[in-house]
Amino acid sequence: MFLRSFMIQGSWNYRTLIGHGFAFVLLPALREIYRDRPADLRAAVTRHADVFNSHPYVIGIAAGAVARLEAEAEDPELIRRFKTALRGSLGSFGDRLVWAGWRPVCALLALVLAFAGLPWWFCAGAFLGIYNAGHFAIRAWSFALGFEAGRGVGQRLRASRLIEVQRALGGTGAFLLGLLLPVAIGGGFATGTPPLAVALIAGLAAIAGLRWKGRLRTPLFVALAAFSLLGLAAGAAR
Repeated sequence: MFLRSFMIQGSWNYRTLIGHGFAFVLLPALREIYRDRPADLRAAVTRHADVFNSHPYVIGIAAGAVARLEAEAEDPELIRRFKTALRGSLGSFGDRLVWAGWRPVCALLALVLAFAGLPWWFCAGAFLGIYNAGHFAIRAWSFALGFEAGRGVGQRLRASRLIEVQRALGGTGAFLLGLLLPVAIGGGFATGTPPLAVALIAGLAAIAGLRWKGRLRTPLFVALAAFSLLGLAAGAAR
């Protein structure tokens, strides 16, 4: 199931979204559960090939939980309602965690390394290596959570520290963006401009701006632009 989850979008369509892919991921478990009942197996595959959507990286939460429910011989209508309840929440959860969190952080880190003067191949390799390490970890964690929690995945997610993780990713992204702007504008660390201290101050200011944005009523990009000017000033002074 874990290996099949990497191909879940291979049959994406406008009628069932990733529903066919979900049934494809679930098929090994269904074959084991219904190995002596071919008619029940066909019925289960048909049920799970219905419309479904989720972020592809966290599909294991739904697939693992549904596999457990099928193994426990839960009512098919209950399983259908369970999948419907998960459908929207897993999509938005994955988007916030991966597309708006992990991926931008990895991309900003690679850009900082590039403007620091490191070879392009090293920066690209760092991005792919770090990003996919997190990607694989998210997939593995999703399947483990789904299998263990079953119907209780909602409670387990609410009790987890995912909110803190998302906040940490936001703060890290803000720091890297604040670090990147003066480095890029001032010419990078390789030439000595802007000074490392200026860039680090810009990164810390970006975190402070993100944390106090609501209280200060100042858009974050204004603070970043101000510290970018510091980078320009450092380069001009040199």
